[in-house]
Amino acid sequence: MGSSLSLIWTITVAATLLQAGNGLLQALLPLRMQAEGLSISSIGLVAAGYGLGFSTGCFMAPAFIRRIGYIRAFASLAALAAVLVLAMTQAHTTAAWFVLRGLSGMTLACIFTVTDGWISARAVNTHRGRTLSIYMVSTKIALMLSPLGIGLGDIHTEGIFMGISAMMCLSLLPISATLTEEPPPPLGVKVRIRGLFAVAPSAVVGSFVVGLANGPVIAITPVFGTSIGLSQDQAASLLVALQAGSLLLQWPMGWISDHFDRRYVIGGLAGGTTLLSLLILFASIYAPPGLIIFTFAAWGGLALCVYSVCVAHACDLVEPDQIISTVSSLLFSWAAGVTLGPLLGALSMDRLGPNGLFIYSATVMFALTVFIVIRIRIQSRPAAKGGFVDIAPNSAATAGLSPRAESSPMNQNAEEKKPEPTEA
Repeated sequence: MGSSLSLIWTITVAATLLQAGNGLLQALLPLRMQAEGLSISSIGLVAAGYGLGFSTGCFMAPAFIRRIGYIRAFASLAALAAVLVLAMTQAHTTAAWFVLRGLSGMTLACIFTVTDGWISARAVNTHRGRTLSIYMVSTKIALMLSPLGIGLGDIHTEGIFMGISAMMCLSLLPISATLTEEPPPPLGVKVRIRGLFAVAPSAVVGSFVVGLANGPVIAITPVFGTSIGLSQDQAASLLVALQAGSLLLQWPMGWISDHFDRRYVIGGLAGGTTLLSLLILFASIYAPPGLIIFTFAAWGGLALCVYSVCVAHACDLVEPDQIISTVSSLLFSWAAGVTLGPLLGALSMDRLGPNGLFIYSATVMFALTVFIVIRIRIQSRPAAKGGFVDIAPNSAATAGLSPRAESSPMNQNAEEKKPEPTEA
């Protein structure tokens, strides 16, 4: 176990620093754009630009990494991400925000492909679960706690942006100092939505709807918070609550999904998210801030778990050598939802007021619930056959984190060709 950790500590530290900056940026940007006078629709458009850039970056990254290697790819991309954050201090129009956010989405997607691919290649089968847990928990905690940094500066000035840029620059240090040999180059990305839909329609539709619902909630929640009368610090705490709920409930939900038809879990999570969206509508009017934050934690605990269960469900139904294509296809479905969702969520807020965001969320998650119920009635399936792993929609490289990916002939060949590590 110790030797396994020595192979991933540098990328884990780097990814944790990067996610700390990314989490704070997620809280800062909607508040800064609101302070700049942008409308809710404009903020939603910028969030859609991020989704578009992110989806593009996911499919550009493998070729980029093959060309220059993991270490140089991470170093150049982290430096670019830091520069883009500083450039955001000079953005004052919707077009400027859209371009910069789209470029940052593309850059971060490529970085996540580097980190996920590195971890996947270095997590040996005997310690895969424990190794991945350290990586995932570290990055999740960084993403969860970093929005609290909003209270350390003024959103109207450049100070917080400079802090975010500094964290992204610091992520370069462990990577550039490592003596560990790079993993083998990543495989190309193959997207086969139609074929996967024929095999696992619940997973494809679930991934798309998760993007539709989670994308706008994460992107616009700070603005929702200030619109219902919360302070900026309390509004940022809503993002903390979302991620905290996900961290606490991810593994219990995964355990349940390992013992039943995963579609029951997907449908239950979607139905629970629908009810919690309606509860947030009432809490935002009648409840004190503490209770509102608690309802957001419960919402995040359910809604942010759906994607990983969709991935596990699809991986149960395909052959091991199709895992990479399967996860890539689900990522594409999710990214399509994340691109479209903020536009629809922002439109709902414009037409219905702040609570329009969760009226929209309740609507799309209820539609997913109905779809899953119909699929269960049409076709019964046995209980899950593969172990659950908390896979976030970061990059196509997350395919290697799937429990069944290690049995893939492609991965076995890559394992045989891995160079022996020298020193961490």
